[in-house]
Amino acid sequence: MIARMAERVIAACDGASKGNPGPAGWAWVLADAQETVVRWAAGPLGTATNNVAELTALERLLSATDPAVPIEIRMDSQYAMKAVTTWLPGWKRKGWKTAAGKPVANQELVVRIDELLTGREVEFRYVPAHQVDGDRLNDFADRAASQAAVVQEAAGTELGSPEPLAAPDTVRSAGPRRPGSPAASARRPGAKNGARGAAKGSARTLKAKFPGRCRCGRSYAAGESIAKNPDGWGHPDCRATAGDGA
Repeated sequence: MIARMAERVIAACDGASKGNPGPAGWAWVLADAQETVVRWAAGPLGTATNNVAELTALERLLSATDPAVPIEIRMDSQYAMKAVTTWLPGWKRKGWKTAAGKPVANQELVVRIDELLTGREVEFRYVPAHQVDGDRLNDFADRAASQAAVVQEAAGTELGSPEPLAAPDTVRSAGPRRPGSPAASARRPGAKNGARGAAKGSARTLKAKFPGRCRCGRSYAAGESIAKNPDGWGHPDCRATAGDGA
């Protein structure tokens, strides 16, 4: 349990899955009143879906913070946010069934989050992901979760880890983000995948920030040239043989 930090905690959490399902990871970030990161943690999930990663990130954040302190949680997952704020009451009334009468997906995680939210003062704030001038806490959590998904290793303040770098598939094409820029206020459904979709099909190469695995099954090392393939990043020659319809 993290010691009480302030009268109100500002936080962000995010999950990542490279393949959905695929190698997955989670991350959370705590900041001070000036929105400077003071503590963060990230970890691997093996193979999991993006929704599981997003819910796990929220569960780990709530587990790690003082329930007596009000908290603002910034998330870019509308699914995870709506699951625990909008849909949850109905699911419980229906015996953990959806409106269509089907079992609620990821019920164990949702139940655990519901327990952690009970009696707490929590404000959820949706922030679009992968935005130039976007929310910097969400950006940090996104990078940490992506790194954990790719390398499948834990990281964070308590481990003395450096700030996570941008993963190859979260490279922004619209230019650098200005430090300290405010969170976007308008909701933009689908924004999380926008930057990735724009990069798809690009012929450019870049240096990998950290190791990864190509669609061909072979791995690539940090610093090696990689290119965007139809289903991720990998060797440039694999993109050339994949074809646009792969």
